[in-house]
Amino acid sequence: MASGVSDSRPTTPNLREYALTGICLVEHIQLMESAFEILAEPNRRAILNLLVMSQQSVGEIERRLGMSQTTVSKHLRVLREAGFVESTVDAQRRLYRLRPEPFQEVDAWLAPFRQFWSAHVDALERHLDRMDDPAPTPTPTPTTKKRPRRIQ
Repeated sequence: MASGVSDSRPTTPNLREYALTGICLVEHIQLMESAFEILAEPNRRAILNLLVMSQQSVGEIERRLGMSQTTVSKHLRVLREAGFVESTVDAQRRLYRLRPEPFQEVDAWLAPFRQFWSAHVDALERHLDRMDDPAPTPTPTPTTKKRPRRIQ
């Protein structure tokens, strides 16, 4: 480069500038992936649906869903470790309830997709409304014209 010719290669940003952003992005993506993996399991969704109504004990969940105690406990452990539920001890039983924070994070992640689909659904609704409107019927026009009578 001593000859005065500039290097025309595109400059790449210093990777250190974006390291923290990249780490946060990767961790966020992994968090969402693991959240969806956890929520994808049908038994866990059934348990969460029960817990939406009120806190439940393992025994109540067993009875209402017809699952074994070990199956319920296994799924509750996964949900608890992922932060979706928390438990409290009431005498000799453990009560489980939902924690709102992970659901708020999933909801926030889904918001742009909801906006995307909302616009498309609105357009579909407008299109269907136009299809439901009856087409204006043309006004009948006489096929034969009457000639004015000649007065003689």
